Amino acid sequence: MIGASTDASRLTARAQVYLRQHGFPGELFPVNPRAETVLGEKAWASLRDVPGEIEFAYVLVGTEHVEAAVADCAARRVPVACVLADGFAETGPEGAALQARIVTAAAAGGMRLLGPNSMGVINPPASMACSVNAALAAETLPSGRWSLVSQSGSVMGTLLSRAAARGFGFAKIVGTGNEADLTAGEVADLLVDDPETDAILLFLETIRRPEMFERAARRAHAAGKPIVAYKLGRSEAGAALATTHTGAMAGSDAAADAFFRDIGIIRVDMLETLLEMPPLVIGARPMERARRAVRIVTTTGGGGAMVVDRLGVLGIGTAGMVDTTLAGARKDTVATALTEARNADDADVAIAVVGSSAQFRPQDAIAGALAATGRHPIAAFLLPEATASLKLLAAAGIAAFRTPEACADGVRAYLDWRAPSDGVDAGDVSAVAGLLPAGDERAARGVFAALGVADRAVAVDPAAPGDLAYPVALKAVSPGIAHKTEAGLVALNVADAGALAAAAADMMARHGDDITGFMAEPMVKGVGEAIIGYRRDPLVGPVVALGAGGVLAEIYRDVTLRRAPVNLATAHGMIAEVKGLAPARGYRNMPRGDLDALAAAIVAVSRLAAVETVSEAEINPLIVLREGQGVVMADALIASASA
Repeated sequence: MIGASTDASRLTARAQVYLRQHGFPGELFPVNPRAETVLGEKAWASLRDVPGEIEFAYVLVGTEHVEAAVADCAARRVPVACVLADGFAETGPEGAALQARIVTAAAAGGMRLLGPNSMGVINPPASMACSVNAALAAETLPSGRWSLVSQSGSVMGTLLSRAAARGFGFAKIVGTGNEADLTAGEVADLLVDDPETDAILLFLETIRRPEMFERAARRAHAAGKPIVAYKLGRSEAGAALATTHTGAMAGSDAAADAFFRDIGIIRVDMLETLLEMPPLVIGARPMERARRAVRIVTTTGGGGAMVVDRLGVLGIGTAGMVDTTLAGARKDTVATALTEARNADDADVAIAVVGSSAQFRPQDAIAGALAATGRHPIAAFLLPEATASLKLLAAAGIAAFRTPEACADGVRAYLDWRAPSDGVDAGDVSAVAGLLPAGDERAARGVFAALGVADRAVAVDPAAPGDLAYPVALKAVSPGIAHKTEAGLVALNVADAGALAAAAADMMARHGDDITGFMAEPMVKGVGEAIIGYRRDPLVGPVVALGAGGVLAEIYRDVTLRRAPVNLATAHGMIAEVKGLAPARGYRNMPRGDLDALAAAIVAVSRLAAVETVSEAEINPLIVLREGQGVVMADALIASASA
C-alpha cells in the first residue's frame, strides 16, 4: 500500500483498516517514508525496501506522485497495480498525457494497471477488502456467487450495501475507474474463468474496447454464466448526438442497446434490477422465440394489477392472472396455480405476487412459490417491505423484486436476452473505395449503387435533358446544402422538358453558386417510406438503423438498430419492428410492399461496416414500391470520417 496513512481516519488508511477488519490472512506492506509503523504494522520507506515478491500494489499517493510510484512497481515486476487518485484523462489534455505515461511505465515492466480513479478490489471468499470504499465499514463482508465490475467506485459500495440488506454478497468486486489499461470488458472476461462466479454484473458509464466485451460475452455464454449490465446514458442529455437524421436516431445509447443484444449481454434499466434479476437467468438460456407474455399468480389483486400495468407499458402481455386473494396464500393453492403457470404454452415466465403475509409470515407466504415446478422460470414481486421473505427467495434461487417496476424491467430484460449472434461477412467492398469520399448526393448514390441498392436517378442537362420518362422529380446537386427540399432545390411532378428547364432556372436563380449539377428521377408512388441509416458509433462501432422515413423521420424516431453488417434474416426482423412500416407489411389488407427489396437494401447499406472511412450514411426516404417492384432512393447522404 504505497502512501498508506498513519491516521486511521484518512482515506488512504482505509484499505489497511478494512483488510484487517475483514480478516485478510496475507501479508501487508505499508509504504510510508515518514513512519516506522503504520496502524501497528511495520512500514517501509520505499517499495524497493519491501522484501520478497509482491502480488498486488495499491497506489494511494496523490496525483503528482503516481507516475513515480507506478514506475517503482514496474521495476519490482509487480503483476498488477491499482491507482486510487483522480486527476488524469477526465481532467483534460494534461491529465490524459499523464495517464498515457503511467500506462507506458506499467507496460515497460509487464504490469497491468487498474484505474486510475479506482476504488480497488474486493474478494469476499478470500477475506480481501482492498478498497477505500466506506461501505466496508460494515461489520461483515458476505460472500456470494455473483461478481460485480463497476466503473464507478461509489456504486461499488452502493451495490455491496444493498446486496447485504437482501442477505447476499459477491464473489468479486472490481472497480475499473478510468480504465487506462484494464477495462470492464477484460475484467469480465477474467471472471468467466472464476469458479466462484456464476453471474457477472456490470455497472457502466461508457464502453471502452468493445471487442473485450464481445469476447467476454461469447465465452460467458459458452460457460453458462449470464452477464447483466446497467449502463448510464439513456437520455439525450447523456450522449452527444450527430447532426444527421441517423445520428439523432442512432445515438450511442441506442447503439449500445444493439451492441449488447448482438453479443448476448442482458441490459437492465434500473439499478434495483441489476441486483434482483440474476436468479432469473442463472441456469437459463436465451429463448429463440419469446412469446413476450407472462402468467401471474397473486395473493393481492392490487399488487397483481401493478405488475400487469408495468409489463404492458413495456409491451409484454399477460396471458392469464389467477387471483387467490379470497383463498389466501395457502401453499397448495398457490403452488398448483404457479405450477400450471410455469408449464403454460402461452407464456414465457411465471410471476408470483405476494401481499402483506410476506412481511409477517415469510415461510408461509412464499411456500407456494418454492414448491411450484415447471419448465418456465419463476419470479416474485413482494408488495410489502419483506426482508425475511426476500432473503428466503434469494437463498432458493428465485428472483425476488421489491417494486413492480423492477419486476417488469427484469422480465423484459430476460425476454429481450439473445444468444450471441453469428458473425456476418460484409463481402467484397473494394469497388466502393474508389468512389469515396462522396461529397454530394450524386456521389453518395454511386456508392449505394456499388453496394447493391438500385439507383433510378440520372444526371441531366436542363438545356438538353434527352429522353426522360415524365413526370420526373428534378433535384439540384449541391454538396453544401443538406436539406434540399427546404431550400427549394427539389421539384416534383415535372411534366415535360420545358417545365424541367424552368424549374432548373428557378433553382439557379436562388442558389446558382452552390449548384454543381442536376439529377432527374421518374416519379413513383410507393406503399411506404423508410429511412436506412448507417453510423460508425464511437463506442461500439458500426450500426445500421431502419425507421419510418420521410420528413417526419427525426420527429417520430420510430427506429430499430442492429450492429452492422446484417444478413437478410436480421433485416426482415428489423422491418417487423418498425410501426411506421405496417402499411408496407400489408396492414388491414393494404397493398403489401416489396419487403424483400427493402431487406436487401438494409443489408447493402450495412456493408459499409467494412469501409472504415465512412462515419455516417443514410437513404431517406427509400420509397417502398408494391411487392415485386423494388425500392427507390429519393435522397442519399454519406459523410466521411474526416469530414
